[in-house]
Amino acid sequence: MKAGVLVREAFCGPCFGAGDTPANNELSIRHVTRNFPNREGSKPGDGQIASVALMDARSIAATAVNGGKITAATETGVKFGKYKFFFDRSIYDKRVCNGTGKPLPETELTFGPNIKDWPKMPALPENILIKVVCFITDPVTTTDELIPSGETSSYRSNPLKLAEFTLSRKDPDYVRRAKEVQQIEENRLYGGGGTDVREILIKIKNIDGCSGITPDSFGIGSAIFARKPGDGSAREQAASCQRVLGACANFALEYATKRYRSNLINWGILPFLISDESALSVDRWIFFPGIKTAVKEKAAAIQGYVLGDKITEIKASLGELTDAERQILVDGCLINYYAHS
Repeated sequence: MKAGVLVREAFCGPCFGAGDTPANNELSIRHVTRNFPNREGSKPGDGQIASVALMDARSIAATAVNGGKITAATETGVKFGKYKFFFDRSIYDKRVCNGTGKPLPETELTFGPNIKDWPKMPALPENILIKVVCFITDPVTTTDELIPSGETSSYRSNPLKLAEFTLSRKDPDYVRRAKEVQQIEENRLYGGGGTDVREILIKIKNIDGCSGITPDSFGIGSAIFARKPGDGSAREQAASCQRVLGACANFALEYATKRYRSNLINWGILPFLISDESALSVDRWIFFPGIKTAVKEKAAAIQGYVLGDKITEIKASLGELTDAERQILVDGCLINYYAHS
């Protein structure tokens, strides 16, 4: 540990690659049982080389003592035994960068080839048009089904590439459908003026109180429906990958875990609860007028309209939300929330 070795507590992380990816062109020696291909973020085909050697713990200690030269424990002559524990602050000084009071604004962070910034997340608009792009009727949907681990963990610092695997084991067409909706929103914002949803706009104008709705008065996003999503691990990527692809809501009869619901909120995804799924299906559009006001004013029931051959009403709720969670949803995500505070 004095040499800078990281000693992990027992935790759920190596399976998803949460083991501190080594720097590009560097070598890391490790004692982790999940040494799968590309587990450490190494993608030689993309110009990134991060070599990993799997070793027993004593040989790692011997290598560290020997200045980084790979050394077997049998070569040291050290007798291993039990030692009395004492606190040594220098161990933490080697592991943690303490930059408090020592800013270096002139020094830029160096990103490896597989580390990318997060795309900009839009704030919640006053009105929102949502298209259901995935409909899951399984009793429970796990976070591993929402975003699988394994090969995907190589992209955990590359949100755009990681998002390409969203729901790949459950609904292979999800990414394509979500991107189509995302493109419609980009067209509305940057040139199309809402021509992609002209027929939907006609239906919206037939809703009481919505005759004055124009393409610049609402946002467009995608959503999934799952009866009980979020079981399993706490991986936030189950929510963030949806958001990267333009998702703005989940519809559910209930949420399997509080942590998945919290992850949705932190990424600005509305965690809608509904009691009847029969009105929803893949490619169904739903319009929620005044959604931003409803979130801010703590509306218990939120009125939406399913835009099928006939316009039908749908009742949704957001469940219990703290004031901070409501503001996060309004701001568009936790990143925006802290940027504004």
